[in-house]
Amino acid sequence: MTREAIDRTLQRTVTSEELRHALHAPVARQEREEVLALVRWFTARYPAPEDRLAYVRQAYARWRTHMAHR
Repeated sequence: MTREAIDRTLQRTVTSEELRHALHAPVARQEREEVLALVRWFTARYPAPEDRLAYVRQAYARWRTHMAHR
């Protein structure tokens, strides 16, 4: 997939029907297990709320720096 095709896909407007379908679709067992494993890892790695917030702030700053150099 080309960069332009990816950008078009990411920027397209989602229809109400597509959104409704996505919101009501069941979550697969494997996906749920993966998400819960990530939550367990994240909360163990960053046990205090202020640790989690600090991580998010750093990650956001990295993202902004990356996006500025695109």
